[in-house]
Amino acid sequence: MTTKPIVAATDGSEESLRAAEWAAREAALHGAPLRIVATAELLPRMSPIAGGTGLETVADILRENRDRALNAAAKRAAAATPGLVIDTDPLSGPVAQAVADSGSGALMLVVGSRGSGAFAAMILGSVSRYAATHASCAVAVIRDETMMPHRRVGVGIRDAATSQDALAFAFEEASLRQAALLASWQAKYPSVQVSQEIVHGHPGHALAGLSARSDLTVLGGHASGGSAPRGPATVTHAVLSHAHGPVVAVPSSR
Repeated sequence: MTTKPIVAATDGSEESLRAAEWAAREAALHGAPLRIVATAELLPRMSPIAGGTGLETVADILRENRDRALNAAAKRAAAATPGLVIDTDPLSGPVAQAVADSGSGALMLVVGSRGSGAFAAMILGSVSRYAATHASCAVAVIRDETMMPHRRVGVGIRDAATSQDALAFAFEEASLRQAALLASWQAKYPSVQVSQEIVHGHPGHALAGLSARSDLTVLGGHASGGSAPRGPATVTHAVLSHAHGPVVAVPSSR
């Protein structure tokens, strides 16, 4: 059986390169290969000219930037985890949709929370939010990662009955990291130390605060391959906007 890959999306920005490094370490932790993707969205007027003119077009430059981003991310990932199987895949089409679709069949899709510069930050932020609520696999959004391990994985769910996938993901991550977890489900993972907290206030703010004390914060919510209901989507966006560490949004198969 082929091991599902971990997919990391990059745009060449420093934050997306750090996300690729995180994805590489996560792939090594899971014993999975790493696939790095980048896209160059071409508007209709940027379509390559049939036959070519011998001159470099905007479309050519976009593709060159995409390929440079892939090479840079692959080098960073390889340096972070020597010996890891790494593949690169150039994408095309609308950025948000292409990135979200690249997670099909993956163990996890990893993105940075923003790009470089004010305008790029806005674009990549919208891409990460779209991926977190539309991809068919778990989506990790990487921001402000600390190198000091907390040995804790946090999980926020709306309803345990419809969040089994998020709980399973969180417990698996806690087990791999030998970390404690804030939830139930201890019978299936007896080696994971479990604790629960009751916090009053907006769930998005509470989970963002929890992320400062966790190596990973896992959110349950949207249906697999679709958008989240308004409530869960609002919480997810709040956590993604204010988290202090990696956040993973896990779609529900129910």
